Amino acid sequence: MTMVDLGPQTRIVARLAEAVADERLTAATPCPDLAVRNLLGHILHLSVAFRDAARKDLGATTDTRPNATVPDIGPGWREDLPKALDELADAWRDPDAWTGATRAGGVDLPGAVAGAVVADELVVHGWDLARATGQPYDPDPGALEAAHSFLAAAATEPSRADAPFGPVVPVPPTAPLLTRTIGLSGRDPNWRP
Repeated sequence: MTMVDLGPQTRIVARLAEAVADERLTAATPCPDLAVRNLLGHILHLSVAFRDAARKDLGATTDTRPNATVPDIGPGWREDLPKALDELADAWRDPDAWTGATRAGGVDLPGAVAGAVVADELVVHGWDLARATGQPYDPDPGALEAAHSFLAAAATEPSRADAPFGPVVPVPPTAPLLTRTIGLSGRDPNWRP
């Protein structure tokens, strides 16, 4: 995996989050059992965990499995989330983040794989958030390419019959890259609230 600047994608996700009206926090998302507020909480937690994974600062944030609890937001989430996203992007600008071993979600993995995973998380959850809140979405091309490559490789591994988020949803090979990426993530690209 080639190093990717996650800054453009974290800014896109931050703008999507900033535009979420309070009354939309309980709306459904493409993530089963997660309302918008839970999706935002997940994005906040993964931003902190992958920031620490990039820094090789292993501990509670990198050891916690993502499905350990239903994520939620606190009262300061509108300030906390953009800050965590900025710190995440900054941490992954360090070439050392992409080398050696690290941990995220309680899983040990190479730095380059962790970088691909976080690019995927940002792209797919950006789409989730945009869809759930009725916003337009145009992900960063570099992050989108990294997410697609990661998901395509994961979907073809013999030990992985399903995509990381669920069974692959077939889409035409001529579909736009974002549509193909969302299908590989196990989501229906036609999902609507």
